[in-house]
Amino acid sequence: MAKLHSTCIGTLLASAMLSLSLLAQAQDASQDWPKLAAYREANRPLVAAPADPRRVVFMGDSITEFWTQSFWSRSLLNRGISGQTTPQMLLRFRPDVIDLKPKAVVILAGTNDVAGNTGPATEDMIAGNIASMAELAQVHGITVVLCAVLPADRFYWNPELRPADRIVALNERLKDYASRNKLVYVDYYTPMVNERKGLKKEYSEDGVHPNDAGYRLMTELVAQGIAAATGIAP
Repeated sequence: MAKLHSTCIGTLLASAMLSLSLLAQAQDASQDWPKLAAYREANRPLVAAPADPRRVVFMGDSITEFWTQSFWSRSLLNRGISGQTTPQMLLRFRPDVIDLKPKAVVILAGTNDVAGNTGPATEDMIAGNIASMAELAQVHGITVVLCAVLPADRFYWNPELRPADRIVALNERLKDYASRNKLVYVDYYTPMVNERKGLKKEYSEDGVHPNDAGYRLMTELVAQGIAAATGIAP
């Protein structure tokens, strides 16, 4: 009986310890608002190694994260995180871009800000965060390739919104910023937009994320942009 009692106590203690461990992990995750831990382990050996002179980092949200895997290589690094907004990206810009010492950074951001994923944001606020990322990159000698936000006339996770005109206004700000600061601007919007200012059906199934055809077009356009900005042909 004593042995059984001891076993039960041991089981309860083990269960309690596991519960505390899981709780601590959940608390850590909830406190990591910008998701600094997402690429921490992947970044570690890259930071320690000599810089790759052809390295290009892509900073973005799910549209970047879900990009067709065959596009990526040792020199082209995907640092997209699904659902992220520009303030979150700005907070992780140093570990996920600057510390990797790339030749260039490709910034594609703003969709989730317009969707209100982390609260209300004006076009000026969104463009300001993107400009801050671009300026941080330039201070560290990193070439910036700035991208237009993809068209969308609905967000399936926030269907009451009508984002089309806001995306047009945001892209006007980004294009103007790129022009004034002599940055390469990759215009995904124009070839992908339909008559309702949404994403063409041939390029997307859900109206927000590109399908394989959409990513093929984007790959072609961004490769041209990277080559124009850096002389590197991805």
